[in-house]
Amino acid sequence: MPRKEGNKQLLTCSCGYKTGKMEGAVLKEKMVRGRDVEVVDKNIETLPKTNVECPKCHHREAFFWEVQTRAADEPATKFLRCEKCGHTWRDYN
Repeated sequence: MPRKEGNKQLLTCSCGYKTGKMEGAVLKEKMVRGRDVEVVDKNIETLPKTNVECPKCHHREAFFWEVQTRAADEPATKFLRCEKCGHTWRDYN
């Protein structure tokens, strides 16, 4: 890759090799076409469910997951998402 050190222009390699010979240097990058990305419009929930009341719409089922948001010696925070309205809240119990 071209790099400037002081007022000198150098070609450098990730292995540490450097050269000041710039004449005849050609940079090439080969582009590889990857797969097309599939877009899914509907919300697919693969999380476990529990019976708990949503504080927003009072529906009785929600998805839940746990995240260690505090120190390792403290309990994880339980997040819940209402199955009906999508409202997300925390349960610290």
